[in-house]
Amino acid sequence: MKPARRLNIALALAAGAMLAATAADARITKIVVDTALSQNPTFGGYSWPGVGQYEKIIGTAYGEVNPHSRRNSVIVDVELAPRNSRGNVEYSFDFYILKPIVLGNGAHKVMYEPPNRGNKTWNTFGRVPGGNDPGSIIDPTTLANSFLMPRGYTMVWSGWDQAAGSNVTKTAASPTTIKLPIAHLAPTASNPNGTITGPSYEYFTGSGGNSLPLTYPPADASDKATPKLTHRVHLDDTPTAISNASWTYNAAGTAITLNTGTFTANDIYEFTYTAKDPTVNGLGFAAIRDFVAWLRYESADDNGTPNPLAGDIQRVYTEVVSQPGRLLNDFRHLGFTEAENGNKVFDGHMQWIAAGDGINMNYRFSQPGRTERNRQDHLYAEGVFPFANVMTHDPISRKTDSRYHRCEQSNTCPFGVEIYSANEYWVKAASLLHTDPGGERDLPDSQHTRNYLISSHQHGTGNGTSRGACQQFQNPLNSAPIQRALWVALDEWATQHAKPPESRVPKLRDGTLVPPRPQSGVGFPNIPDPFRPGFNVTFTGLETTRYLFDYGLNFYETGIATINPPLITPPYQDNPANGPIYPSYVPKTDSDGNDIAGVRLPDVTVPLATYTGWALRAGAQANDGCEGSGQMIAFAKTAADRAANGDPRPSVAERYPSFDAYYAKTVSAIDGLIAQRLMLCEDAQPELDRLVANGSARGVPAPTGVVSPGRFRSCEARPHKHHGKDDDDRDDD
Repeated sequence: MKPARRLNIALALAAGAMLAATAADARITKIVVDTALSQNPTFGGYSWPGVGQYEKIIGTAYGEVNPHSRRNSVIVDVELAPRNSRGNVEYSFDFYILKPIVLGNGAHKVMYEPPNRGNKTWNTFGRVPGGNDPGSIIDPTTLANSFLMPRGYTMVWSGWDQAAGSNVTKTAASPTTIKLPIAHLAPTASNPNGTITGPSYEYFTGSGGNSLPLTYPPADASDKATPKLTHRVHLDDTPTAISNASWTYNAAGTAITLNTGTFTANDIYEFTYTAKDPTVNGLGFAAIRDFVAWLRYESADDNGTPNPLAGDIQRVYTEVVSQPGRLLNDFRHLGFTEAENGNKVFDGHMQWIAAGDGINMNYRFSQPGRTERNRQDHLYAEGVFPFANVMTHDPISRKTDSRYHRCEQSNTCPFGVEIYSANEYWVKAASLLHTDPGGERDLPDSQHTRNYLISSHQHGTGNGTSRGACQQFQNPLNSAPIQRALWVALDEWATQHAKPPESRVPKLRDGTLVPPRPQSGVGFPNIPDPFRPGFNVTFTGLETTRYLFDYGLNFYETGIATINPPLITPPYQDNPANGPIYPSYVPKTDSDGNDIAGVRLPDVTVPLATYTGWALRAGAQANDGCEGSGQMIAFAKTAADRAANGDPRPSVAERYPSFDAYYAKTVSAIDGLIAQRLMLCEDAQPELDRLVANGSARGVPAPTGVVSPGRFRSCEARPHKHHGKDDDDRDDD
């Protein structure tokens, strides 16, 4: 045989070995586009200057992972899932893509949003109406004013959470979900189906009715001795047992139903039972990693179906709201930032209202839809160390770790802007994002991230004219203008190496971060309650505490609980007040009750009310936490009104004796944010118009003449960029 011939055979064998290895890797194997739901063009045919029209692509993606790969073996129970002929574990999920028809006219950048319980939540940030089918928006004024499409971004959503559910008949507006395998043991004589069972726990504060849904079916529907159902009205009440004779499992094993009567709306019910058939929920991490990596790095699926974004993507950033932000916290910590080809998956994460918590997902019998707050979903593994993006030591578990540790080792770390509300200090682990777990010192910034408290904000944007279940009107502050500015800053960080604005959080060292003490301890004033004459707004300092829970031996290593609900780590279970507790802190307020530190919206810098990130319930559950809601408590309009009510806060008239006084301060507040790269020039005038209208409604004197548009000197000082393309589109990593 000639040497050249031997070389060709050797190369062919090597290539075959590489193909075999590739076939065993985690990857997207098949893409099926639903031509009936997809649309070209979409958005009613609207065309953006310089970008053109968009198309909508809806379909299903199929993927598989090698359970023995170092990148996938961290998924709990993946080795117990069914295998295909290649020895891999399969799953499938929905996807929804909006892209410029002519990719060359776009920004070559992707906004990827992991849906929140199957739903798209980008609308406020994106300046578009809500809904799960944004391609159906056709109003030209709305589309022209949108944030991402004029910049040429592609938007992508894909399923990761099976609890999001699915419709029998799929529509363009259906929730985006995933189908996951069920883990099984090897069959034995005593367990021929290999069924996995284990303790499961449900926590309800629902809307009443006579049924409570179960996440997993019961192992034995005839077992009425093991389960335990309890009831209480207030969080601090002692739970009362409900007789097991009073309820039954439904035929499908998906709920328990009362034989007579109904469950009381908003009361707390807990149900403990032995469940079966755990889904391998951690595959949701791999589904995100592999789909984004496929879109970014591959040209086609295994059948030759082309990648609709092949060769176009230069940057991928995430936009998230709440639950999927906690998902991405664990995504980074578990190492899913590294694609199978060794490259990074994401260039940046913009996190909104996630803070330092993780998600109850990579555990056996996990429930990713759970989110702990003051009164809901306690005793689920969510607030689990590490909380911070820098290395810290946990004095309770004695571990040392960081959410960015694995990606730093693989050189695949995304940049991050962590944006969150004051509510995350009261009901989540926000302070643990930037203080050490011992509660003794402030932490430095990670080289990859910045942290931003939106001062006095609730979890999301509330309705300032509705109280819901709370004692006061909800908090209407809207962080979206800050998010848009920080999105641009994140992009500039990744593409131009221009660092974003400095972190803006309360600090232990300057006294703006304090324990959740009684009223005077955080600076909150005695405000007359507008709904209860003669009483003040209730302030209890109620904060959700982070414990290290005991789910049984080696739970934090294996993800498999043998005790559920958990115990407080021994020997503290009989007296949880003694610990072990991760110290948490809250923002200190000014004399109006507004947070001192953080990014202060113009509404807070030039206030017409007190805004809080916390709230308490009204009605039968009075003074329990009102979960994600905050409060808006308006100032008195005049000094006489204030004096009559005994309100210590200066009235609107005392603060702003003329329209010009209010207007000048408002323009200055907006201009200051623009100068700090915390607001975009395109948002300046709309924000000013909104604030002027608010002032008029709250008692600011009327203008004496025509109101001129605001003059924002920070916008005059530099050119305005609107398109999303880099000045230099080369990959500069």
